[in-house]
Amino acid sequence: MESYCFGIDVGGTTVKCGLFHTDGTLLEKWEIPTRTENQGKEILPDVADTIEAKIAERGIDKAVVKGVGVGIPGPVNGQGEVLCAVNLFWGFTPAAKELSELTGLPAMAGNDANVAALGEAWKGAAEGSKNVIMVTLGTGVGGGIIVDGKILSGHHGAGGEIGHAAMNHQETDSCNCGNKGCLEQYTSATGIVRVALQELASGSEESVLRTVEKLTAKDVLDAYKAGDAAAVRIMEKVGDILGGALAVFSCVADPETIVVGGGVSKAGQPLIDCIQKYYQKYAFSLCKETSIVTAQLGNDAGIYGAARLVLQDA
Repeated sequence: MESYCFGIDVGGTTVKCGLFHTDGTLLEKWEIPTRTENQGKEILPDVADTIEAKIAERGIDKAVVKGVGVGIPGPVNGQGEVLCAVNLFWGFTPAAKELSELTGLPAMAGNDANVAALGEAWKGAAEGSKNVIMVTLGTGVGGGIIVDGKILSGHHGAGGEIGHAAMNHQETDSCNCGNKGCLEQYTSATGIVRVALQELASGSEESVLRTVEKLTAKDVLDAYKAGDAAAVRIMEKVGDILGGALAVFSCVADPETIVVGGGVSKAGQPLIDCIQKYYQKYAFSLCKETSIVTAQLGNDAGIYGAARLVLQDA
């Protein structure tokens, strides 16, 4: 008899849901709104309701559902307890326990970035790799570390918070986290724009970027791929910082594969090549040839990883 599991990725606006066979085949995916009013108290009951509805719609025997995994945008400890999730208006929430009680199914929870890394390691760009570092370059910088096929969540649930590694001790501007010099300040989409504006102000070369009224990371990356001199200088600085950071993390986790995801990764191989060049410059000798690849699962990484969460000990 076929067996099933659910992968749930809770975001600030929508909850992405996936029904899987336990071999990793995605059978169906859908979304429901994230109801954050009333301190987000309806979020987990809504997830339980949509799971129950899908089981009924497909006529699935609950006995063959192995469980439900859920990714949460906040620190999650090894017991599936969310310490806080600002975008959901949650304080401490025993998410896995509550979801299990609501559904009558085994449930596990993890940080959304860590869960996405697990998804890429299971069925994405790092498929077959048991040791993986993933860095997501979006509005901020997220990350996930997979060791021996399992998420490294750490004592506080802060394992894989790559974006808040201190990379510049001379930085005077504050990161959103309150510290100064975080990786996120240089290599996120907003960070790339910040670096670009600083570099354009310090240089005088002609550049298409000087003609753009409201600069975006895409503008910088497009100009970089076209060989614009200022854009090359900007992205070499970004690549130096990110490649150096990944080299440090590799000394700790020794990954088989490094995955780069998030909106910035859409720049593709030119970006990867830039990161790889500096990664190889700084990495420990045994780690220099670690492959750096672009994420493959896109917005589905979270539901794949959440499904994998609940199957790990099955």
